[in-house]
Amino acid sequence: MTIRVGYFPHNNSLFVLRHRGILERRVPEVEWVDLRDLPQPERVDPTTGLPSLHSDWLFTEGGYDFIGTGFTPPVTGLANGRDLVYVGISGPRVENGRLVAKADSGIRTPADLKGKRVGIAHGSWQTTLLLFALDRAGLRWSDVEPIDTDVRDGGAALLDGSLDAWVGAYPGLTAVETATELHTLVDTEPLFSHPSLWFTRRDFAERNRAALEAIVAALQESDAWITANPRAAAQYFVDDAIARGGSADLDAWEAALRGRPFGVRPVTDAFLDEQQRAADLLAANGLLPRTVRVRDAVLPWIGEVVAETEAAAV
Repeated sequence: MTIRVGYFPHNNSLFVLRHRGILERRVPEVEWVDLRDLPQPERVDPTTGLPSLHSDWLFTEGGYDFIGTGFTPPVTGLANGRDLVYVGISGPRVENGRLVAKADSGIRTPADLKGKRVGIAHGSWQTTLLLFALDRAGLRWSDVEPIDTDVRDGGAALLDGSLDAWVGAYPGLTAVETATELHTLVDTEPLFSHPSLWFTRRDFAERNRAALEAIVAALQESDAWITANPRAAAQYFVDDAIARGGSADLDAWEAALRGRPFGVRPVTDAFLDEQQRAADLLAANGLLPRTVRVRDAVLPWIGEVVAETEAAAV
């Protein structure tokens, strides 16, 4: 049986694992599916809904069996009826990014965002961060004008005035910090833990326990290598950007990787509480068709497997 693993640079762990050959030593047949090469759907209007690309491809022929993303995609998938289950989470990534405005904009707090244009990579953790920040300020999603951007476009749009505020992430945020003085409207830490996370289909987990165990063990081994070799790991991202006709800064990528937690941990009650709050708020603000009970997506034995591989890696 061929195990299909989805990957892209935004999940640093899977992206490096793709290049290390570690999983191939544990699973006889592995097919790596680059999300960027799959047919992309039309963008969803960020005022009315959320894209469900990551979870959709779990259930599509030619997609993948296992994926790692940021905070929001599994909630989106569950709300759209996808029978997915959580596998594990990283430690908190509260230093990875934040909600910012230019220092001379006059925007000082999230409450000042009413009627403003705010850039996000819509459907990612950035959507949740903005929603949590607005809710904390007593605002609703409809009180701002969310603009769907990618990491690079968002920073450039903030600099040229096309955006009033932006949820920036490293390493892309580094270039904006260098170009202008920024004011932080809210850090990630007081809002949520912002981990990386991994999930799969329920049927895949139940029928392929050995393969799932192998994937998690390979991730633990590869993540330990990243922690010990952040510059070598950063080179993979730079080489990929160059191969695709772009550019990337090795120092910025190394700094970004040094600032991120690696290793797969079992899902926790605190994480599930954050996911539930996100699901409830996204639905209440018209971005999801319904809310869900996120704890229905937990298989206890998976947590035991993750804990065992985590202990072995240490």
